[in-house]
Amino acid sequence: MDCCKRLITELGRPEDDRDGVVPQALWSSALVAYARCFGEDGHLGLATEDVRGLPLHGAVLKFHEWIIGEREKLAAHSSDPFEAARIGAALPPPGGKDRRVQGIAIFSAGRVLVDVVGVQQLGALASELAKQTAEKAQKQQDTVLVDAQHLDIGSLYALPPLRMAPGAPGDAP
Repeated sequence: MDCCKRLITELGRPEDDRDGVVPQALWSSALVAYARCFGEDGHLGLATEDVRGLPLHGAVLKFHEWIIGEREKLAAHSSDPFEAARIGAALPPPGGKDRRVQGIAIFSAGRVLVDVVGVQQLGALASELAKQTAEKAQKQQDTVLVDAQHLDIGSLYALPPLRMAPGAPGDAP
């Protein structure tokens, strides 16, 4: 959601005032962060059913699948190193007398960067999934609290305290 918010701000700036790499980086980060929430087998994280159950209208599931596909393209290694480039012929206007190839143009194929509406859609989808996940997490926290309250208090005090910050390399978890 944060990447989408920042990307909308960036896309609102005049094109001459923005670095072309920043929107691409933010979009790529948004794709990766969103896709990480979904486990491959549906057991870890969110699943397609979670998207299907959202109170959103339109082609939400189709958009979700497109986002996941774009992330897959972003993360996949191409088997053909030349697949990322396109070469075109530079031609004069069609009505002219001098109809010949005047040069070539080489385009580096970048990833798709959607417009503000697409970014807003991804942000809204992520926001709704975050709300849904928070509700599920609260139910799970309530269950864990009840279970923890039934444990022997002495054995809980005997356990090592949980660390709130990452420890040094090699520290026990």
